Amino acid sequence: MLNNYKLLSKLKLIDKGVFFMLLSALIAALSGAVAKVLSQTMDPIEIVFYRNLLGVMIILYSFKRVSVSIDKSKLHLLFLRGFFGTLAMLLFFYTIATIPLGVAIILNKTSPFFVTILAYYLMKESISTSTFFALIIGFIGIVLIVKPFGFDISIEHILGVLGGFFAACAYATIKKIKDIYDARVIMLSFMGIGVVIPLLIFLFTPYAKFQIHTDVFVWLLIALMAVLSTASQWFLTRAYSLTKASIIGVVGYTSIPFAVGFGVVLGDSLPDMYTFLGIALIVLGGILVSKK
Repeated sequence: MLNNYKLLSKLKLIDKGVFFMLLSALIAALSGAVAKVLSQTMDPIEIVFYRNLLGVMIILYSFKRVSVSIDKSKLHLLFLRGFFGTLAMLLFFYTIATIPLGVAIILNKTSPFFVTILAYYLMKESISTSTFFALIIGFIGIVLIVKPFGFDISIEHILGVLGGFFAACAYATIKKIKDIYDARVIMLSFMGIGVVIPLLIFLFTPYAKFQIHTDVFVWLLIALMAVLSTASQWFLTRAYSLTKASIIGVVGYTSIPFAVGFGVVLGDSLPDMYTFLGIALIVLGGILVSKK
């Protein structure tokens, strides 16, 4: 009887984590669609700045309602989660503005492959034959999407893959600190650094120009994106905290059809045959890696 109760409790925990991940995937795709609309009038770095600024306000308000204590022993991991996450977001929003939404999201979804590679080199984890085969499948998928054959390669695709790498670094830190910090603290570290880095770019580099926008519709979109992104991050963090990363990683790929659909609605062309095949291989490779 006790074993049956434990099994039932475990299944409920998995179901809740999967449900949170499905919500995160849908909301993230919708947030990406809003960001793509905003990219027509705003620089991607501006979008990251405003998105995180409003997100910080939302999280700080939540602290007023339910306060939390902060363990100072792993602050460096909180910083790394925010730093890597911000780099990933900057590259992600840039690719959203320059290539089809579905392709931008699938390139960001290469992160499980990088997690496996980083674990091998940094944590000395072994790679089985099946995992190595999955990495090869994923690499072929990336090649088919990037198309480095001299006729369709672009820096945007390469930056999209680099964004997937930084996302992998960020996700790895969540597993290290999920039992130490409240989900809102983890999110605040991400969004706080996501405000500081764009601000430094505005102040000290010529790559982006800060603007004060007066269009009410633009601010409504910024507010919507901030709410959606904050909700997506919360559901993502909770999902990884409740359920095995292997399960959550697979469910996370549901954001791809969501994103392709939203992208087509916004005017993106349907992916070509090579891109569809590349997406399928990356998803297949990601699932195989997640089952490691």
